[in-house]
Amino acid sequence: MFSLASTVVAGLVIALGVFFPAVAMGKAIAAALDALARQPEAEKSISRTLFIGLAMIESLAIYCLVIALIILFRNPLLEYFLK
Repeated sequence: MFSLASTVVAGLVIALGVFFPAVAMGKAIAAALDALARQPEAEKSISRTLFIGLAMIESLAIYCLVIALIILFRNPLLEYFLK
């Protein structure tokens, strides 16, 4: 039962951990395109800031993946429930 619950929780972590950063990336890209349309001469500055922001947002999804893998393969609570 505990393994099943851990698997469901890991699936939810991945689902939410990918959905929300994807929404944030979409908003960031839309804002950058809007800024480029208003000030094309600031392209280098906007692009650099956009890529740094996208890397930070993507790191959230990677952290969620790591947490889900820990839940699935090395759950520290599993020892207590097996006793």
